Amino acid sequence: MLKGSGDQNLVVLTLYIIGVSYTFNRMVESIDDKIKYAYKSDAVNEQLTTQELKDQIGISFKLNSSYSLEDLKELQITIENKSDNLAVYVDWENSTLVVEHTKQSRRVIRISPYLTRDLAIPQTPSLITPKKTLTEKVTAEDVLEFDSVAGTYSAKKPLVSITGLKNGGPPQKKLYNDFMNRGKELEFSLQLVLRISDVRVGIAPGINIPPMYLINCPFTIKKLPWTYALPWNKKKK
Repeated sequence: MLKGSGDQNLVVLTLYIIGVSYTFNRMVESIDDKIKYAYKSDAVNEQLTTQELKDQIGISFKLNSSYSLEDLKELQITIENKSDNLAVYVDWENSTLVVEHTKQSRRVIRISPYLTRDLAIPQTPSLITPKKTLTEKVTAEDVLEFDSVAGTYSAKKPLVSITGLKNGGPPQKKLYNDFMNRGKELEFSLQLVLRISDVRVGIAPGINIPPMYLINCPFTIKKLPWTYALPWNKKKK
């Protein structure tokens, strides 16, 4: 009698463990995947030092602690002109965004509050005067879509399409699985073109063309553990 009761309790316990495990696994599967974008500021500072710009230029980006897979559609960049007498021009038209696993070079678009202009028109460089800071949002041209009702462009697609890798060939699918299993990170970069001149010289197309400095701003993307999607971690910024 006691032995039979013990066997019955073991069966009940086994079924209970299986049920809890199944429920837990379904819960984990239902939680949004979270990823982290990291700006490699050390690499940028090294370039600025090499090009003798470390004391004149500062470049930073605003990023959240985590994102869902398709969340990030634009980058917020801040460029500081630390100099006393230099004019810094941000050459948006010649800046590009490069995703390493596609090797595709994409045109960068500076996002204005109401982006209504024809995207085919070249972008005017932004001037940063001495001791001033410029903050702008930028994205890749192919991320933008036109709203015919509002008459404006807005960023509708992810800056780096991670889920799109699932629909590619075997190498893309393998890269997607490796990334989702946290075995590999993805990389992309904003290749920023700056032109610097004396404040008194200025810039004019075809006449005064200041020297060009290419600053490669690299980023890494990594898959976060599923625990980042728990409610108390969602509140973290």
